[in-house]
Formats: sequence, C-alpha cells, structure tokens
Amino acid sequence: MTELWKNGPLYDGGGAFPITTDSVLLADFVRAKPCRAVELCSGAGLISLLLLSREPRLSIDCAEIDPAASAAAARNFAANGLSDRARPLCLDIRDHRTALPHAACGLAVCNPPYFAEGSGRAPETEAMALARSETGCTLAQVVAAAAWCLRTGGAFCLVHRPERLVELLSLMSASGLEPKRLRLVQHRLEKPPGLVLVEGRKGARPGLEVLPALILTGPDGRDAAEMRRIYHREEN
Repeated sequence: MTELWKNGPLYDGGGAFPITTDSVLLADFVRAKPCRAVELCSGAGLISLLLLSREPRLSIDCAEIDPAASAAAARNFAANGLSDRARPLCLDIRDHRTALPHAACGLAVCNPPYFAEGSGRAPETEAMALARSETGCTLAQVVAAAAWCLRTGGAFCLVHRPERLVELLSLMSASGLEPKRLRLVQHRLEKPPGLVLVEGRKGARPGLEVLPALILTGPDGRDAAEMRRIYHREEN
C-alpha cells in the first residue's frame, strides 16, 4: 500500500484505480462536515478515504459497480481502521431508488466517468471503461442518484470536464441541486481549464459563487503553493 503523505492514510488502487489528481482535488474542494455521506462511482475509495481522514465524525457509503474495486475499497478502509465509518456497496447506481438511502445524506460526492459512451480514447480494460466512459452510468443518472440520496440542504460535489459544464449545471438545476460553488482547474495560468469542480445544494436558492481558478503549476514549472498544500508536500 502507498502512504498518501507522511503519516497519512494508506491506499492501494488494486491496479486499476491509481491516485489521480482529479480525485485528490475533489476531496480538497469538499467542505466535509459531520454527517452521513455517499460516494457514487467510488472506485477503490480514494476520495472517501481522504474525506474520512479529515473529518472524524463523517460516515460514508461507497457505491461502486465493479466488484474488484469495491473489494479494494474494503481493504483500504480496513488498513486504515475505518471499517466502522465506511461501507463499500457493490451496486449499480442506476438502481438508486432501491439500492441507496433516500434523503438521508448531508453530502454526496462523485468523480464520474467523463466521456459519453463511444467517445474519447478506447479504454484498455473493462474496469477502465467503467471508470472513463458512460458505459455503466450517464451523467444524468449520477445527478439523479445524488438528488435521491441527499436531504434538503445537502451538498453534491463532483469533478468533470469543462466542455460538459453546461450540461452538468442544467442537469443539477433540473434535479433540485442548485449549483452554488464552481472552480476551474488549470495546469498553468496561460492554459485553458482542464477540470471543473462544482458544488450544488439540494433545495437551495439560485446564486453561484465562482472561485478563483486553481492553478496547478507556477511560473517556475514547479507545483504551485496550493497544490503543495493539497498534497501535503513541504516546500524544499
């Protein structure tokens, strides 16, 4: 297993779910509070692991369709002594009305597949196909599952590609998850955004806060200060 930072949580992606920047940035974007939460398309549980390590009064259900990934998540939680607060659920989120709790969660979080089925680079394995393309669930189905699980006032946080931002915001508003915070992520200041982080709240009034862009790399080519903070890296 990999230690995420010095004296930090241990993680093993089981070969198919490595530590990725988008998941780490999403976990940092989430304003975790004591509550019951759900992670959709949870993979091996990296985002949940990061949130649980930050908020000791959080409990989370991890919904994942891939049995191998769900088993890897269970091992990760056990290795970190978190099995009492994290529950891996091997299920299809398209069955959310029967498989997931209704209006019970204060937080839903998701790093969903980015590409519509048949678009993007062809994945090498079935596990990668489920993680990258909408073969197992669409963006609309992810949003519907989050809306089902959240109580009024609960937050839905996810990361996606900027080219699908209009679609995402429309789906969220139509499902009663009003977009409230948005942050674009750029590799360099002069580059276009490659990711977008969004938070919506169930039943909230309209009003979107657009945060300053998160720039990953400084002018000197090194990780920017905020990136070092997120990754718990001391500046040399």
